[in-house]
Amino acid sequence: MGVGADFRELECFLVLAEELHFGRAGERLYVSQGRVSQLLRSLEGRIGARLFDRTSRRVALTPLGERFLAGLRPAYASLAGVVEEARDAARGMGGTLRIGFQGMADGGVTEAVGAFQDRHPGCAVELVEIPLSDPFGAVRGGEVDAAVVLLPVAEPSLAVGPVFSRQPQTLAVSVRHPFAGRTGIAAEELADCPLVVPGGPAPAYWREAQAPAVTPGGRPVPRGPEVTTLQEGITATAAGRAGMLLCRATADYHARRDIAFVPVTGLPDSALALVRQRAGATERLRAFGRVLTAVTGGTAAAAVPLIKQG
Repeated sequence: MGVGADFRELECFLVLAEELHFGRAGERLYVSQGRVSQLLRSLEGRIGARLFDRTSRRVALTPLGERFLAGLRPAYASLAGVVEEARDAARGMGGTLRIGFQGMADGGVTEAVGAFQDRHPGCAVELVEIPLSDPFGAVRGGEVDAAVVLLPVAEPSLAVGPVFSRQPQTLAVSVRHPFAGRTGIAAEELADCPLVVPGGPAPAYWREAQAPAVTPGGRPVPRGPEVTTLQEGITATAAGRAGMLLCRATADYHARRDIAFVPVTGLPDSALALVRQRAGATERLRAFGRVLTAVTGGTAAAAVPLIKQG
């Protein structure tokens, strides 16, 4: 910059222009009020004119200060972005972060992606759909850096966390099914409805959690068709071939005229978790996990029972 103004002077000017109060500007900049005055005097000296009118009662931009502010804001934002991108690259935050999801990307996930990209513009996030029937394969194979999957997760090679979006279960059934007109059913009544089952290679314990083979009281639950994707399961449900257990948010997202969603009591809540290779933590992945935790109110990984015992 020809006038030799440094980054801190420009930052001080912008903050003071917003606050119009030397004390508050100092608090935001973590410096004393005197330091704010010093930085401003230095900048005004470089420019050769006053940018603020100061009295004992008020601080206001001069006409030149107004013009300087209008030109500086976009230039400063661009410069700050370049600096942040360089910092990200130095910390291994550049490049692309690929996050898998099953069926639909939870609203908390998409909000976290937006917040992460605002904070780290040098790192692009790609959301990649993974099969319902293979929640862990894309992570193990390196096709994605991490995946948002339904709990439970009991994979020694995978790290789990945060856990978020705990929601009650609903049963999706065709509008022609006897349950369709009900306001709710108990888990024991699942013995009267075949359930859609995620196919392999999902591990048996995970498939059992999504479509229990017995009720909490031990009554057998009929097996419906095995499916690879969420859409296959919803289609089978609409056709009247079986019911399908879904969390409340997924049910709301897939609302349609030929399917009824009936709340189920007596089952553990559905929950989502971010999983990654235990040996594959990167700075950008750790940063995304922190943002996801902040946005969703997520918690550390915790054991989740497959089904409540009667």
